[in-house]
Amino acid sequence: MKKYLLPLGAFAAAFLPAVAMAAEPVVGSSDLVQAAAAFDMKDIAVAIVMGFGAIGPAIGIGLIGGKATEAIGRNPEAAGKIQTAMILTVAFAEAVAIYALVVALIIKFV
Repeated sequence: MKKYLLPLGAFAAAFLPAVAMAAEPVVGSSDLVQAAAAFDMKDIAVAIVMGFGAIGPAIGIGLIGGKATEAIGRNPEAAGKIQTAMILTVAFAEAVAIYALVVALIIKFV
């Protein structure tokens, strides 16, 4: 169970603020139903896309960094090769997050 707490926390950290920022404030309204009605389905979709689109690369980059550190610790002579491969792999993982951002922007503005 413990190994699922970090991804769940990262998802909450990425998803919940996005949903909160997507809401447009309802002036003069204290009713929760009216506040919930102010959400546009596109804004919720954008929040979901960015939440899920950020969680995968975040976990992947964390695993890449951790395994690269372990590999360098076991074989310090290969640090240059490991670091080069790590940076290239992190760039590919980050590209997935950029694709999620592009999809979120398409949903938001089209």
